[in-house]
Amino acid sequence: MLNARYLVLSAVLFAATAAAQQGGDRQAQILYAYQTEDANGLANLVQDLATRVQADEADPALRYHLAHAQYRRALLAGRAAGGVAQSALSDCIDELKPAVSQDVKSVEALVLQSACYAELAEHRKLAAVLLRTRCRERLAAALKVAPRNPRAVYISSLIGLSEAKPGTAERQQAFAQLELAAKLFEATSATSVDVPGWGHAEAYLALGRELQARGDHLNARNWIEKSLIVAPDYKAAQRQLLLLTRP
Repeated sequence: MLNARYLVLSAVLFAATAAAQQGGDRQAQILYAYQTEDANGLANLVQDLATRVQADEADPALRYHLAHAQYRRALLAGRAAGGVAQSALSDCIDELKPAVSQDVKSVEALVLQSACYAELAEHRKLAAVLLRTRCRERLAAALKVAPRNPRAVYISSLIGLSEAKPGTAERQQAFAQLELAAKLFEATSATSVDVPGWGHAEAYLALGRELQARGDHLNARNWIEKSLIVAPDYKAAQRQLLLLTRP
């Protein structure tokens, strides 16, 4: 009887570990495609994940990974491919709706959805006010539950920096929030396989850029190099470091 129970528990643990590892692999693939600016790779990941979601619509982890891949695809497409970006962002928001509606305290889903709303507002000017309101609502809900979640703090800082005018108290507050996000990321793992672990390299790069704009080149280089330690193939960080080191 003991051996049978042991075998059952071992099988359950193995399945859980395998699922977590698979989730980590998907996350790593999404981030690598984004950081290396592989648009075709991201499109293929979106298609594969969409097929898997259709086969298992009840799996919230699959839906989250698909939403994350759509978000990255939109960021990579940028304003030059507005149609692709808008479609990807809308899909990102829709994929996360079940998680948000079923659990109003689903912090990671709220954060990612808020990021997609914020980006979509940049494309749809006529609906920008409504989209930004929804973004702030999701982000406020996430920060209420987890005020030190690094992704929530990071996305909040980006929104603050994009909206505040240079030299204002609001701009300084957003900068301080970005510094906090970078420190929170430093204190968390960038390689966890069972929870979202994105944002480290981007937060470090964002802080580096902000410091460079403020004339603090030494600390700017420090954070950009940290970004490349986390993600050595991150092309945006490579370009930023090159700009910083040019005479």
